[in-house]
Amino acid sequence: MPLANLLKDPPPTHAFELSEEGIAFAAVAEPARAEFARFEPGVLLVSPVHDNIQQPHVLQEQIRSMVSANGHRKRRAAVILPDYCARIAVLDFDTFPTDPDEQQALVRFRLKKSVPFEVDTAVVSYVQQPRSSNGLGAAKVEILAAVMSSEIVEQYEAPFRAAGFHPGLVITSSIATLNLLDADGITLLVKLSGRILSVLVLMDNAVKLARCIEMDQAGVLDIESVLHPTIAYIEDELKSRPQLVWLAGFGSEAGEFAPRWESEWGVSVQPIRSRFGSPNRNNSGLLGYLESVA
Repeated sequence: MPLANLLKDPPPTHAFELSEEGIAFAAVAEPARAEFARFEPGVLLVSPVHDNIQQPHVLQEQIRSMVSANGHRKRRAAVILPDYCARIAVLDFDTFPTDPDEQQALVRFRLKKSVPFEVDTAVVSYVQQPRSSNGLGAAKVEILAAVMSSEIVEQYEAPFRAAGFHPGLVITSSIATLNLLDADGITLLVKLSGRILSVLVLMDNAVKLARCIEMDQAGVLDIESVLHPTIAYIEDELKSRPQLVWLAGFGSEAGEFAPRWESEWGVSVQPIRSRFGSPNRNNSGLLGYLESVA
């Protein structure tokens, strides 16, 4: 899916996904040989507003230990970040300017009141999605935007630069995971990573809603408290019901949740799958990125 290309540069040779639990890694040329190294508690604490990398030297050494040295030549890396350190939003416009500077200013203006940090200095990236009126009138211009504090982006990139990498692509985990979906019709991606729940509503190849929520607990009732209003949004705004719910990061609990939701909402519920390994709560973005470039 083209949605993954939010921040682009020449193709990376290596890909990393970061989470509070650890770092997943693969060489792009060997996608089936993905690895995972676990962090001690406190190395990384995900937030959209405060320092995420609490122990940068530990992360830097972990990167060095996973990838052999390459002399003085800088390598390019895709760095896949936890969803909760960024904000993803779907913005609609009657018209959208063609000038890139005007586009950037307009997107920043629309994001200003919806993020808990300074938008004017933030890293903002966006992509125009396919037009669709859904039978509800004239088609809007829909923009899928990602915004992150520039200080937090720098914190994530610095250990990679110190380890000899240029972060040529930076992306959030749920957006990268979309490459593992066959998004035909109205579908949901429900992604769990530790204490963070991400929910994306898709209509064909366009994201219609993106939610990312920090949860005290991740029991079935807690998750349903997020999904119920999401289903209501689909019925009210898209005038339909979802055909499929994709689960990412649920592990063995998928067997408990899937039958319950299939019965309650009349949808098919399936775990995401990858050609290169078993997606879990720490690597679905990595495997999704590898799917897009393999």
